[in-house]
Amino acid sequence: MSENQVNTVETSNAGMEACCVVQCDLVLGENYWNNQYESGKTGWDLGMASPALVKYIDTLENKQARVLIPGCGNAYEAQYLLDQGFTDVTLIDIAPALVEKLQSKYANNPHIQVVLGDFFEFEGQFDVIIEQTFFCAIQPYMRSEYVKRMRKLLSAEGELAGLLFDTRFEFDGPPFGGCKCEYLPFFDEGGLRVDEMEITANSASPRAGKELFFRAGVKKSTDACVEDAACGIKQYASIAEKLQWNNTNQDKK
Repeated sequence: MSENQVNTVETSNAGMEACCVVQCDLVLGENYWNNQYESGKTGWDLGMASPALVKYIDTLENKQARVLIPGCGNAYEAQYLLDQGFTDVTLIDIAPALVEKLQSKYANNPHIQVVLGDFFEFEGQFDVIIEQTFFCAIQPYMRSEYVKRMRKLLSAEGELAGLLFDTRFEFDGPPFGGCKCEYLPFFDEGGLRVDEMEITANSASPRAGKELFFRAGVKKSTDACVEDAACGIKQYASIAEKLQWNNTNQDKK
C-alpha cells in the first residue's frame, strides 16, 4: 500500500472507534482470485443463494430492473434472480477462470451478461446492485473507492443492498471484517444514504449473528440542501448567541 493510501485510510477513519480492519500484504488482483477458484480455495462459497438476499430479492417487484452483482463469485443470487423472472442481470468478476465458466453456463440466456473486468473501472447504470462477499474481499483502504463507484453506478432511484460482516476475524484477510460504526462514515462521505443497516436474522447458519443486512440509495441534492441549511441555522444561532453575550457584557460595563 502506498503512503498516500495509508494517509487516506487514516484520514477516512479519523474520529471513528478503532474496530476490526487491517490491511494484508497480498495483492488481491486477478491472479490471486483466479488461483483461488482454480485451486478450489473458496471457503466463502455458501453453495446456495444467501437466505437474506433471497428474502430481499422477493421484495423486488420490477422484473425489468437493471441488476448488477459485482464480485459475483459462483452467482447463486443471479440464478435465483433469473428463476424469479428478472430479465436484465449483469455479473462482473476479475477472475478469468470463473468468468469463463459463467459465460459458458449462460451463453444462450439473453437475460444475463457476464463481464470479465475490474469493478473499479466498470461503467453503467443500474437500478439494483447486490452486495455479497465483495466488500469484505477488497483491501480495507479501497472501501471509500467502493462506495464512490457504487454511487456512480446507481441510477437516481437505485438501491444498493446486501450483507456486510459484523465481526472481527482472527486472521489476516480476506475476508476483512468490520462493524456498523465503521461502515456508516464511508457510505455517508461517498454520497450514499443508508436506509437500513442491522443484524439480519436470515443469515446462513455459518454466519448467523455476524452479518448486517443493509440498503442504501443515492443522496438527493435536497438532502444536501437540508444538511447545509441545518448547518447554516446552527452557525447563525452561534453568531447570535455570541452577539447577545457581547451586548450583555457591554451593558454591564
